[in-house]
Amino acid sequence: MSKVEAIQYGDRKVYAVAAFNRGVAEWLQRLPTVWVEGEVTELRRNARWQSVFFTLKDPTDGACLGVTIARNRFDALRLDLTDGERVHVFGRPELFEARGDFRMRALSIERFGLGDHLAALERLKKKLAAEGVFERKRPLPFLPRRIGLVTGNDAAAKQDVLATITGRFPAARIVVAETLVQGPLAANAMIEALRELAAAPEMDVVVLSRGGGSFEDLLPFSDERLVRAVAACPVPVVSAVGHEQDNPLCDFAADARASTPTAAARLVVPDATAEHAASSSVTANGSCKPTTGSAARRRSRSSASGHVSSTQRDVSVPSPRAQRSSVATRSCEPATRSFARRARSRAGTRSKSKSPTAASERVSSERNRADLRGGAARARTELCVGRLDAAQGKIEELARRAETVRP
Repeated sequence: MSKVEAIQYGDRKVYAVAAFNRGVAEWLQRLPTVWVEGEVTELRRNARWQSVFFTLKDPTDGACLGVTIARNRFDALRLDLTDGERVHVFGRPELFEARGDFRMRALSIERFGLGDHLAALERLKKKLAAEGVFERKRPLPFLPRRIGLVTGNDAAAKQDVLATITGRFPAARIVVAETLVQGPLAANAMIEALRELAAAPEMDVVVLSRGGGSFEDLLPFSDERLVRAVAACPVPVVSAVGHEQDNPLCDFAADARASTPTAAARLVVPDATAEHAASSSVTANGSCKPTTGSAARRRSRSSASGHVSSTQRDVSVPSPRAQRSSVATRSCEPATRSFARRARSRAGTRSKSKSPTAASERVSSERNRADLRGGAARARTELCVGRLDAAQGKIEELARRAETVRP
């Protein structure tokens, strides 16, 4: 390191530009390493360059500081930085002597604040997905014997869930576990509440609920311990955290996700009013029509789980063969009635036509009527059988198509 010397002009010492820059650069090298916080702007990286350049900007007053870092060191960090991200840069100041540029030589870079949390959550999400934590999805019971609710103390989400469940199904039994849902102690508190509810007798489903909040407020619902506890819960779990745009990691581990607490309440219980109206309609008609759509799915889930609604006890669903026979018979009735009307019309026309003798006319008319009645009966039977065979063939064809399409 050469000594910086000034040129003497009388009683004045004058430094050359190169000497001045070299002296400042040597003095800066004696300073210790420091951490500097700011936003990344003007990031420039080129595979042919030895260094990566960007500007660190203070978001409060706009002050800027140029930063350089070795390209191999920057690539080893695997940060995938973009403009606007907030970071902490570790390094020391330096001065580029040839141009007099003051900058910071970075030795390490770390994300800070929201960017750091987002990157950590993305790494955790990939890790849990690779372990298969998000794969198990169990169906929700149609009529749960008891419903567990994990929510905050005096939270608005609790009132939404309770009001919706009791409004749709007044006979529902709900066990509420109020706990912390925000802050550093929230994850452990929710895990304990979840375990207690799952161990309660006759507990069939648990709702994990919280209203909206900031990203930091919802961080406990992405805690790895809570996510694993939700995935390992012995009863199905419905996650209803935040709003539609919020996606904490517990949403991926739960058996079902609801965009809001009110939507979660609609998932866990049926609408008793609609079910009662449907069953009353079937009873009033005096026959059980084939059940289709959502009602068929709900009744199949009820019979599979062993729970039967009181509005469905008097309703017996006919077998598929009986349904097909009933459909074929009803579809045959209009055709046979039309055939009978035409036959009677023909018989009446013949009876009114003039004939040589009245006796022979009556005999002929009676024979024609008997023949027509017998033909109508045979036609009715043949028509019903043909429709039934065609319907059965169509059903078998649809079943074969479903088997080929099914993954």
